[in-house]
Amino acid sequence: MSHFDEQSGVVECPTPWGFWYQTIEEVVVIINVPEGTSAKNLKINIASKKLSAKLPGSDIDIEGMLSGVVLEEDSMWTLEDKKLVRITMVKAQREAGNTWKSLLEGQYMANVAQFDDMEKKMTLERFARENPGFDFSSADISGNYHDGGPAMPQVN
Repeated sequence: MSHFDEQSGVVECPTPWGFWYQTIEEVVVIINVPEGTSAKNLKINIASKKLSAKLPGSDIDIEGMLSGVVLEEDSMWTLEDKKLVRITMVKAQREAGNTWKSLLEGQYMANVAQFDDMEKKMTLERFARENPGFDFSSADISGNYHDGGPAMPQVN
């Protein structure tokens, strides 16, 4: 999680098994698993365009084409406290305009308000990166923030 996200929070998209969220650089999936789950029982596969996460004997069966492309060699998953799986996938296209509307194609979609908040958050994250030293973590934005916001002139 970036410094910007630590200060400003993330926009969570709830799912039956947990939630997912995104930043400019990553898509993070949080899966609640039964307490005491062992990593060897989890079947998780991250490919550049596909995600599969299963726990045999449970309701956890997530599989489909990702809404965008990820760098599979830079992505990973962890089992935390034997009750939570965190899948961190690094986006191949890391820019504010690359806001995923759903985790998987046609599955686990952000509602309109969540997607709007995601676009705002990612545009503010972009502004923070472009303007080091300025704190945008508690800022709000209106106007043209869709698709990463307006193109800003480069100052030399």
